[in-house]
Amino acid sequence: MKIGLTYTCSTIVEEKHLAINVGSGDLRVLATPAMIALMEQAAMMTVTEHLPEGCTTVGGYIGSSHIKPTALGKKISATAILTKAEGKKLTFSIKAEDEEGTIGEGEHIRFIVDREKFMGRIS
Repeated sequence: MKIGLTYTCSTIVEEKHLAINVGSGDLRVLATPAMIALMEQAAMMTVTEHLPEGCTTVGGYIGSSHIKPTALGKKISATAILTKAEGKKLTFSIKAEDEEGTIGEGEHIRFIVDREKFMGRIS
């Protein structure tokens, strides 16, 4: 896996992304879990086309700030950069932004897994 791989994904903040609707707060602003989900999506997409056949990645850790509120209707984006690859363990630098600048940043770890074996562990 090549260090430095990068991916950015974007979305518009909708009702389903608001803290009041996610259950993580009682305000009509972007929920932290919604921001984190976009960061995870960016990390997943960074390496998707570089994985062995039948494999995917799963999140194992995320540590992130959420430093600024974002309103309904605003565009947000998340960028992930692969900073380390140790066997099946992948580490990413992650950053989320809205139209005015950085809203959160941190580190995310994902693990490469065989889809069938992973799903076979569910009882």
